[in-house]
Formats: sequence, structure tokens, C-alpha cells
Amino acid sequence: MVKGATLTDRWRTSAFRPVIQQPVLRRLLPAFAVSAVGDGMAMVAVAWLAISIASPSDRAVVVGVSVAAYTLPGAAGAVLLSRPLRTLAGRHLVAADSTLRALALGVIATLFALSLLHPPLYISVLAVSSLLHAWGLSGQYTLIAEHLPPESRTAGNALLSGFGMASFVIGPVLAGLAVALAGPGLPVAVDAASFAVLAVAALTARGAATPAGEASDVRTRTRGFAVIARNRVLLGLLALTVVYYFLYGPVEVALPLYVTGPLHGDAGLLGLFWTVFGIGATTGSLIAGLTRRLPIWPALLAAVVGWGAALLPLGVLTLTVPAMAGFALGGLLYAPYPALSMTLFQRESAAGSLSQVLAARGAITVLATPLGTALGGPLTSWIGAQRTLLVSASATIASGFIATAIVAVRRGRPGVTS
Repeated sequence: MVKGATLTDRWRTSAFRPVIQQPVLRRLLPAFAVSAVGDGMAMVAVAWLAISIASPSDRAVVVGVSVAAYTLPGAAGAVLLSRPLRTLAGRHLVAADSTLRALALGVIATLFALSLLHPPLYISVLAVSSLLHAWGLSGQYTLIAEHLPPESRTAGNALLSGFGMASFVIGPVLAGLAVALAGPGLPVAVDAASFAVLAVAALTARGAATPAGEASDVRTRTRGFAVIARNRVLLGLLALTVVYYFLYGPVEVALPLYVTGPLHGDAGLLGLFWTVFGIGATTGSLIAGLTRRLPIWPALLAAVVGWGAALLPLGVLTLTVPAMAGFALGGLLYAPYPALSMTLFQRESAAGSLSQVLAARGAITVLATPLGTALGGPLTSWIGAQRTLLVSASATIASGFIATAIVAVRRGRPGVTS
């Protein structure tokens, strides 16, 4: 870009311009942003509500299972509900997931207000709320593929993932304030309301889309799992993603207990940790979206190793500022991974099978983090929150180096380009 270019010139050449100007996405993007803020509040609220209703001896396990229940059943939903949902348009998948989330989280907030909530009931309703989670995520990124040309999809993916990352900037802080003022039930209620906003927007959106799930060719109706299994690039990327997300899972259990234990903090400090993570992650998402020619595989591998390295200070220090700085840097390095990996999935999938492929991907990846989270509960009880963070960081770095070696070997073979 020439020196002295105006803001108008920069907007005209922005990678995000086609995304924001697309009519259907322009209507839905504000609702995605609102819902993302609600989910950012849930990062604090779900764990803190679990802490508040669990006995001291069971807190680590209850937190781990509760956080896992917020996403884990989505894997079952992706498989069991494939037949009725796989032909739906992206906006209908988003609407179904958002409606269920809003109703279930509203029930949790009501039960807590009435002092009727106990751990088994809480975990059960959280599990119901997440049943369509994989399909909801599939719907969001199917919308990007339905309404944008291939050259604009990385920017669209980055904007969606950027909303999720930016939600950490304001959501956890708002949750911390809400917990201090009215208890953990209030941010859960706000999260429910944010999903209701998204459900209404998705149900009322209108606009033509490319036929992402309507082609008649038999190959386009192949189940998503089979499509992934036949594609070496998608299979390798999925394996890396599962390991990456699994090793991240224990962080969501260990971090609240690290804050309340070694750092002697409260919900406000926990919210601040997620906020600085969000600031770094938002920056990373914007960079991924604006850098159109970013090499995908090197960036993905750098994100894995970088996140693990940035997490190390939490595993070895009990000083708040350095730990928070590492978490912020971790957000910056973590953020490009979701957008770039989704771009690679969209690029490698046939249009007619895209929603099925993304739902299959979601079924497995949505399983990875909660399984890691569920493991984080007993692991934290056994070795402590800080050592759990150290194990997660070290294993993530190791997995990144192993994946880098595998990619280097494959690219060194004659005829291999992926």
C-alpha cells in the first residue's frame, strides 16, 4: 500500500471488506459478536458456578466435568443427529444450536436462583445445552463457504474466530464483575440471552447461498468421516488439531484453581487472565485475516509450539504479572490456528459435502478439548494446578516439534506437495 493512503483506500483493499458487505453475513455478524461475548462470560461463569456448588474436596473434579459437559456431548450429537441435520443450510444449523443453548442455560440460571442446583443436575443440563454444538460450529463456517468466494474465506474464518477471541477481552471481565455483584448465576443468564439473540438473527436471515449441501453427485453425499479418512491432508490436520485441543483442555480446569491457589486470587483475577488472553488472541486473529498469503502449515505448527512455550511461565512461576504476560502472548500465538485450519478444511472439501465434513471435524475436535478438560480434573487433584499447566505446556511443545518433523519428512519425499 502506498504511503499516505487514506482510510477509504485501506477499506477498499481490506481483506475483510467482502465479508462485511455480504448481506447475510452483515446481518449475522453482530449476533455472532453478541453470542461470543456471552460465551466469553461463560469461560469464567461455568467454572465458578461449579466451584460454588461443589464441596471443597470435589471441586477439581466437578469443575473438570462441568467444563467438559459444556461441549463434550456435541460429539455424540454430530453422529446421532447426522441424518436429520446434514442437509440443513448453515443458518438453520446455527439457529438450532443457539436455541437449545439459550433454553438450557436459562434453566441453569433459574435453578441456581431458586437454590435448586446441585452438581449432577448442573452437569446434566450443561450436557443437554451442548448437544448441537458441533452442528452449530459447522453452520457458522458453512455460512462462510456458502456466501463467500474462496479467496475471501480465510478473512471470513478469521473474523468469526476473532469474535470468539475478542470475547475474552470483555466477557471474562464482565463475568467477574457479575459474580462479585450477584453470583455466578447472572453471567450464565446473560450467556443464555446472547444465544437467544443469535437464534433470532439466524432464523430471520434471508439470502441466496451457493448449494453447499444440495448437489446430486453421489460423492457429495458421502459422510463427512469417510471424506476426511480418504484425504491425507485433512486426516493429518485433524490428528494435529485433536492433540492440540486435547492438551489445551486441562488449562480450563487448572487455571481457575491456579488463580485461587498459588496466586490467591478471585473471580476478578481469573477474568483478567482471560481478558489478556483475548487481547492477544484478537490481535492474532486479525493478523491471520489480513495476511492473505500466510503459509498455512508453517503458521499452524508455529501456533502449536508457540502456545506451549507461552504457557510455560504459568507452570513454573507464582508471580501474577509474568504469568499474565505469558497468557497474553499465548493468545496471540494460539489465535491463527482455528481460522487457518478451517480454511484448509474448506479448501480440501467438495462444496456438496462441506457441512458434513465440518460437522465430522467438529464431532472429533469438540471431543478433544472436553476430554482433556475431564482429564484435567483428576490430574489437578493429583499433582496440583501449577504442575498440570506445566505438563500441558511441555506436551504441547513436544507435539508441535513431532508434527513439524513429520511434515518436513513428507515434503522431502518426491511427489509430495501437501
